[in-house]
Amino acid sequence: MAFRSPTLISWPFFAEQQTNCRYSCKEWGLGMEIEGDVNRAQIESLVRELMMGVKGRELKQKAVEWKKLAEESTRASTGPSHENLDKLIDLVLLSPRVG
Repeated sequence: MAFRSPTLISWPFFAEQQTNCRYSCKEWGLGMEIEGDVNRAQIESLVRELMMGVKGRELKQKAVEWKKLAEESTRASTGPSHENLDKLIDLVLLSPRVG
């Protein structure tokens, strides 16, 4: 199966959307934000840039990097996520009961 990069265009409006947009666009480098007064031409321009432009290629490359990090983190027996889950199970379920 081919990997499709999870790049996105955000238009934050309400509640947690601003936070989600900030992280996806600025912190993680996986998206572009719609800003200001929105019109059809602006949306078309962003979609074209995301699909065929330099910025779109950069975002897709960043998505591939995040995918690689996620795969490494969740690798069975050696990934930090797997190790942390083992530690949690040992601490909560396997530790001796007190009292």
